[in-house]
Amino acid sequence: MPVAVSYPGVYIEEIPSGVRTITGVATSITAFIGRALQGPADEPITVNNFSDFIRSFGDLHVDFPMSYTVRDFYLNGGQQAIIVRLQKNSGKSKNADLKLEAASAGSLGDQVTFTVDTKGITDEVAKRYGMTKADLFNLTVYENPGKGRVERFSNVAIISAAGARRLDRILEAESNLVRVQKKTDGTPDLITTKPVDSKPDEDPSDPAADSSKFKKFTGGADSDFLTSKADIVGNKANKTGLYALDKADLFNLLCIPPDTRESDTPKDVYQEAMKYCTDRRALLIVDSPASWGANKETAAATARDRLSTLNLSGIEARNAALYFPRVLQSDPQREGQIDTFVPCGIIAGLMARTDTTRGVWKAPAGLDASLSGIQGLQVNLNDAENGMLNPLGINCLRAFPVNGRVVWGARTLRGADQLADEWKYIPARRTALFIEESLYRGTQWVVFEPNDEPLWAQIRLNIGAFMHNLFRQGAFQGTTPRDAYFVKCDKETTTQNDINSGIVNIVVGFAPLKPAEFVIIKLQQMAGQIEV
Repeated sequence: MPVAVSYPGVYIEEIPSGVRTITGVATSITAFIGRALQGPADEPITVNNFSDFIRSFGDLHVDFPMSYTVRDFYLNGGQQAIIVRLQKNSGKSKNADLKLEAASAGSLGDQVTFTVDTKGITDEVAKRYGMTKADLFNLTVYENPGKGRVERFSNVAIISAAGARRLDRILEAESNLVRVQKKTDGTPDLITTKPVDSKPDEDPSDPAADSSKFKKFTGGADSDFLTSKADIVGNKANKTGLYALDKADLFNLLCIPPDTRESDTPKDVYQEAMKYCTDRRALLIVDSPASWGANKETAAATARDRLSTLNLSGIEARNAALYFPRVLQSDPQREGQIDTFVPCGIIAGLMARTDTTRGVWKAPAGLDASLSGIQGLQVNLNDAENGMLNPLGINCLRAFPVNGRVVWGARTLRGADQLADEWKYIPARRTALFIEESLYRGTQWVVFEPNDEPLWAQIRLNIGAFMHNLFRQGAFQGTTPRDAYFVKCDKETTTQNDINSGIVNIVVGFAPLKPAEFVIIKLQQMAGQIEV
């Protein structure tokens, strides 16, 4: 800011440079929606590896296909996922002794037990909290005696005067396993008398202990199957189901595996999800129906003829990509037997891996796009069958003798040759979404600034620097910045009428890289030299 001069001498004034660095957003945060063994429902929970997923939502289970899909994501290079657990008519395990209930619904809650003791509680400790020694007790919760997590809460109480040490508040803030039950009016249902200490020989952490002596939880019930669109999509106003992702800051890819291994994700769910991805600047990964690959001899023709029945069309289809066929994997929960699985988690992990090694502008396909953790494909397509499906925008998974199983297609569902859409290719579309989201977040500072040439110059400077950095990384076509991109914000884009309306218009253009889908090698036989 300007200095106030008062005495003869030299004054130093710092002048703002106007540089506001625009940072590119993440490109491969993947959202998964489906049922799980445990965990909070209708809440977007971020996990950074499969161990995180197991801790929050349970291990692989044949009745919960999402667990396999998330495993495949990390196995193929995924880095960060957002999990939305869905449930229908499920129940929480409860305990009458202390009026506790499992933190999440599901049958796993029946494995939870706890002990109560008063070890280490003294008059001095009680005085510190403004209570008597007789008011306090310790609670130890065991997720699965001898196997799971153990949580211990010292110096808790059930009286109203307990304040910060009141049991319901402590469990709400610190426990991942249990909560105090609530009354119909929403208030905590605390027991009226202090719980009795557990017997000295009760040690749930000892595998040889007599489990009949433990304080049990009962009544837990897993979710029913999700049979309708409403079960998965949920309610936008209440932010449930698919719309629970409204509570997530950012996701780039969306996977909705079928509710059972042999079934398909409903078409109307994909249709709703595709529109939602358009609003959130994300890409929906669509799994082909199981019936397409049921007959190996006619699989390609079936996929060709039934593509239109999915009704995944229109402008929103630019934000969706379909992969065919499904994959074969060994199932550790069924003694390694080979079964058929959807590939959406594998594809999302592959996209994350490609983004890390090459950039979002590189097509997630080709000989480097190997599919890890699979034993084969539901259908082995040949060149002719691939050539039948590729012009329709169906991305094929192929098996080659030396290179193994790879992704051999990189088109959106607007990628059919007949449509001639400008967002035909996945890398071009994802690059655009990346730029849009980055600029949306990186230009928030512009709001309420004076709308005139000094602001426009700053906008050109900052967005231009961001685009030039992408150009240097090889994200665009062209050998010079002029050929690769442009940023325009001046009196031509923003008229006086726009200024009067509080509007500043910024036009950003770029020349996207498009994959070399067809490599044509021309050979010519040289005629023998004729000497004259």
